[in-house]
Amino acid sequence: MINEERICSEFAELVQIDAPCFGERRIADAVKEKLISLGFEVQEDRAGERYGSDTGNLYGYLKGGMSGEPVLLSAHLDTVQPAFGKKAVFHENGKITGSGDTVLGADDLAGVVEILEAVRHLQEEKKSYRDVEVLFTVAEESYIKGAKTFDFGRVRAKEAYVLDMEGAPGLAALRAPSLLSFKVTVSGKASHAGFAPEKGVHAIWVMSAAISRICQGYVDEERDTVLNIGMIRGGTSTNIVPDLCICEGEIRSFSHEKALKQAEKLREIFHRAGQKAGADVRTEFHTDLVAYETAAAAPVVVRFAKACRKLGLSGRLLDTFGGSDNNQFARQGIHGIVLSCGMHEIHSVREYTTVEELKQGAALVAELLQET
Repeated sequence: MINEERICSEFAELVQIDAPCFGERRIADAVKEKLISLGFEVQEDRAGERYGSDTGNLYGYLKGGMSGEPVLLSAHLDTVQPAFGKKAVFHENGKITGSGDTVLGADDLAGVVEILEAVRHLQEEKKSYRDVEVLFTVAEESYIKGAKTFDFGRVRAKEAYVLDMEGAPGLAALRAPSLLSFKVTVSGKASHAGFAPEKGVHAIWVMSAAISRICQGYVDEERDTVLNIGMIRGGTSTNIVPDLCICEGEIRSFSHEKALKQAEKLREIFHRAGQKAGADVRTEFHTDLVAYETAAAAPVVVRFAKACRKLGLSGRLLDTFGGSDNNQFARQGIHGIVLSCGMHEIHSVREYTTVEELKQGAALVAELLQET
């Protein structure tokens, strides 16, 4: 049985540490100390230096005593905003919430404590387990920047379980999308809106004309690609024909090739609108995530299904339109799946987990470490 009092205490301890993206120093120090106490050989890389931060990714290795290849377990240390002054509030029904004005931080501290408690539990029970590698990343919430800088040459595992998905333990995502972010800048010509509107080139109008031709949400009947323009800004005064308008958005697709084609289509629409009106248009695209799919017959999935059956969990396999560090693992040739770890209503002040789900998540990790 997982130690309920201990995992709850550890969760509360870590939650109260401020850990915004690019501000993970204190949480990294606390987790590093816990890994060392469990016998891990721990290294911290210099990922933070690349982004003006003082914190790197934590990598740990622990001999487990069982034969077979090591397994990589991963979660991230950072949280989204509002992230300062977090506190875990325990309710009589077993629900754990924040205080209502910050995120709780179960994304992804639920994953962190479940990994720590699983190893601790196996050691106390004197059970053999596979060699364990852990990677606790920084800046995951900023398009997996921490994982992108990590040197995977030190990783021995070819299989990974990433604890970073919403839902009760027992779910696993086999497929995740590419994500392309974009920024479009329309430069027109300013003029007085009352005295000489015909002398201006209306940047907001050009932007609007282009956006009206773009399908947002699901872009076709296959429903495997979504496009969203999430921000738009422009203009300086109501009596001036605006000479600048900027929009930003993203494209997600389970097909990287399809995402690139959608980006090219977007580029053409904006540039045509600019040419027609005499405006200059600049489009910028950045690949933040690359799509992957792990086969349902892969050993990493088979072991997950077996462990779930033993614990009475659903073992349901699904797709996710959310990205994670596993996108980067896949690019490094590591076959991984993303596991739900008991976090709900993430990225909001309504975020919560439960005592039972923290215990279930830890029990699942412990079982996975014993599967050969």
